[in-house]
Amino acid sequence: MATLTQHGYLVLADISGFTAYLAGVELDHAHEILSDLLETIVGRFKTLLTISKLEGDAVFGYAPESKVPRGETLLDLLESTYVAFRDRQTAMHRRTTCECSACRSIPRLDLKFITHHGDYLLQDVAGIAELLGSDVNLAHRLMKNHVSEATGWHAYALFTEASLGHMGVSSDGMHAQPETYEHLGEVKTYSLNLHERHQAITEARRVFLSPEEADLVLTHDFAAPPPVVWDWLNNPEKRSRWMHDRRWSADARPGGRTSVGSRNHCAHGKNTIIETILDWRPFDYVTGEQIVNNTRMVETVQLEPLPDGAGTRMRDHIKFEMGLPPFLRRPLVKLLLTKMVQYKSDEIHAGLARLMVAEETESTPGPADTQNKPA
Repeated sequence: MATLTQHGYLVLADISGFTAYLAGVELDHAHEILSDLLETIVGRFKTLLTISKLEGDAVFGYAPESKVPRGETLLDLLESTYVAFRDRQTAMHRRTTCECSACRSIPRLDLKFITHHGDYLLQDVAGIAELLGSDVNLAHRLMKNHVSEATGWHAYALFTEASLGHMGVSSDGMHAQPETYEHLGEVKTYSLNLHERHQAITEARRVFLSPEEADLVLTHDFAAPPPVVWDWLNNPEKRSRWMHDRRWSADARPGGRTSVGSRNHCAHGKNTIIETILDWRPFDYVTGEQIVNNTRMVETVQLEPLPDGAGTRMRDHIKFEMGLPPFLRRPLVKLLLTKMVQYKSDEIHAGLARLMVAEETESTPGPADTQNKPA
């Protein structure tokens, strides 16, 4: 048995109201409903986090900080998991014809997240990994908090001050509240109302360029999960690393994070490219507008998990606006650009794939990064 000290994010997803839900409902149907919702959460979590265990109506996951170099990605994961949870919950309730209390009460369930950053011991006993440490205890203690009492929220994402600090995410607009626990002292927490975020996300105008509307359609597969590919495609610093002749930098960030209306700036030789985000659906697709000289390009990049559960297929739909009608523009693009862009795209994305593999190798703890202790 060995223990490995690591530093990173500790994340809990807890289905709110499940204890009250169980009172007086049929257990066999309640079990099926819980299993379905937990599978939805696990499916989202495991793209970025390692699942430590299922704890009744909760999922506990973790990630070394080296696996989440951009904290915004973790926040995107929590929000996309909540949207997936609500979509699955709604679909189950609409489709069921069962009149039992468990099925009729599905809408009473909700979801909250607890995120902390700290140290933990990864202890391996007979092939079973167990997380230990004061920060692990704190993350679990935070599941009992006073956010709902103070705000009336039943769905929220709670972050400790330590986690927000490492994520580099602003607490502006979040509910600040100290929590005190015996032996652990006072902990500053900041919470985000997920009902409001869900409404904003689902009501946002969708801008999706379909393959039929595009002048060019490119496809590439990567041996990395969607959140990792997403970060390499949308993080300006990382984009500059694989787009060798371009230097991207972040410009406008409404609300302090990447979203619809965000702008990126690119120096490309003598040209300057201004990119504006038109639609932002983390780990699913992003649509952007790029303007260089007198040409406007609209691009939707869509990600799709591969059947192996580890890889991602990227579909890139591109449309150019050059002052020509579609019946002239498309043949011209296909004649002049398709082969050249495809060749260049294959070369660039092969380099991107190598960078992803190198980052994964570097972020995997080795002997120098761990402390081995005897049992």
